[in-house]
Amino acid sequence: MTQSFSKEGNPPSQSEREELLRMTADITSAYVSNNQIENAELVQVIKSVYSSLATLDADTEAEQAELKPAVPIKRSIQNDYLVCLEDGKQLKMLKRYLRSNYDMTPEEYRAKWNLPPDYPMVAPAYAKRRSQFAKEFGLGRKKKTA
Repeated sequence: MTQSFSKEGNPPSQSEREELLRMTADITSAYVSNNQIENAELVQVIKSVYSSLATLDADTEAEQAELKPAVPIKRSIQNDYLVCLEDGKQLKMLKRYLRSNYDMTPEEYRAKWNLPPDYPMVAPAYAKRRSQFAKEFGLGRKKKTA
């Protein structure tokens, strides 16, 4: 669940405060049930959890503002290769590279870089060659029944 708190430095609304308190209570309760703490420490734990939750959105926005692709997104799709936005490497197939080097799925990659759902994970020329190869072998056709 993505919840936005204190956008643009404004104080949280009543509903945001209630949501913060609910999440703080849930997290603190889980922590206390698994750890022994003194009563005096409990107040500090609650304050720490609350303040961490309240600043999460600001941290996320700062991280997103810092994101800069290795190449402009429009130039990341070439006929013979794709350019990885993470590091600028030219690849024919992006999916396996993302998993092995960044532990990302194509969906996570698209979300991180705000790419459309149909953003390719295979270079267009390579996909076309693979498609032609499959058609030559008769893949994708129904078998004739005798």
